[in-house]
Amino acid sequence: MSVVLPLPDPAPRAPRVDAAAQDRLARRLRRQVGQAIADFGMIEDGDRIMVCLSGGKDSYTLLDVLLQLQKKAPVAFELVAVNLDQKQPGFPAQVLPDYLASIGVAYQIIEQDTYSVVSRVIPEGRTMCSLCSRLRRGALYRHAAENGFSKIALGHHRDDSVATFFLNLFHHAKLSAMPPKLRSDDGRHVVIRPLAYVSESDIQAYADARAFPIIPCTLCGSQDTLQRRQVAQMLQQWEQQHPGRIDQIARALGNIHPSQLADPALFDFMALGRTPPAPSAASAWTDAASDPGEARALA
Repeated sequence: MSVVLPLPDPAPRAPRVDAAAQDRLARRLRRQVGQAIADFGMIEDGDRIMVCLSGGKDSYTLLDVLLQLQKKAPVAFELVAVNLDQKQPGFPAQVLPDYLASIGVAYQIIEQDTYSVVSRVIPEGRTMCSLCSRLRRGALYRHAAENGFSKIALGHHRDDSVATFFLNLFHHAKLSAMPPKLRSDDGRHVVIRPLAYVSESDIQAYADARAFPIIPCTLCGSQDTLQRRQVAQMLQQWEQQHPGRIDQIARALGNIHPSQLADPALFDFMALGRTPPAPSAASAWTDAASDPGEARALA
């Protein structure tokens, strides 16, 4: 009598990596970032660029693609990764330095306890993003000025810009988004967003493929009542129902027709269709005078 023993369950296989798909994705990101840089004149010869690295998928992708483009760019520029350690409890402070050292990238760490300020000022249950972003922006701008950076690169992408457009539309009654390039309010800094043409889904796929050591935000990223999160959910539903809608909205942000809106500061509606003013009596007599000498006398 033979006994049949059950075979052990096979060890789970790692998901098959589609190298060709990854290569296509990487090429697409390089092309989109390169196009944005060209369209908006983001990088010039001799620039010293501060790449703001938070530990999230967007800023990792930004740095990675810029490093690739730097090797073949038509101009020479320097990249320095800068992280602001806001002293959030449990923040793994060594993750970014270890990663940046492993890929040989110059980096600087700013230490500023903005977490305590935000936690003290913002009541429990209220969103912290507004104050947190202002404190973070102030620290980064100050560091850029003190260290001679000519540009500040941020990891905002196409979907961020579209979401900002709707936030400003719904909550501030204005049509504005995130420009790919801007000068700071004090006029001292030029901020660039090289991921302006890149979708969040592509960034997520790229970050997964590259296995970046992601550091989740436990301060504002865990808040469920954020208006930005609600808008993002709305956009995701639209995209599921009508694929390509986010891209269409993003394209519209670069195709503005002031005469089709209602801002008199952008288009002279007062002059549109206005009847030319009737000539004054003096000018009528002057025009009627056939002799130049008589015209001068009448004048």
